[in-house]
Amino acid sequence: MPGVAAALAVLAGIAASDAICAYRLGQVHRGDDHRAAADLLQQATPDGKNLATTFTRLIDLKDQAHYGITVVPAPTARQAVQWATKLAARARQEIER
Repeated sequence: MPGVAAALAVLAGIAASDAICAYRLGQVHRGDDHRAAADLLQQATPDGKNLATTFTRLIDLKDQAHYGITVVPAPTARQAVQWATKLAARARQEIER
C-alpha cells in the first residue's frame, strides 16, 4: 500500500507545516493551493527555505497519492514518509522550545 503511505505522508507534512507556521507566525495558509503554503513556511523559521523545499516535494505527490492518477512506487512512498518525518520533527522542535 505505498499509495496510502504517501497520501498520509502528504497530510502529515501539511499538518506539520501548519503547526510550524501557527507557532512561529500566528497564522496558517488557508486555501486549496498548498504550494502557497510553502511561501509562508519559508518565512516562518531561519531554515524555512529548506523546510519549504521538503514541503513542496510532498505537495508534488498529493494528486498522485490522493487521487490515484498513477500508482505511487514504494521507493517514492518511502521518500515521502522521510520528508513528512523531517517536517514533523521540526514542528515538534518548535513546540518544545
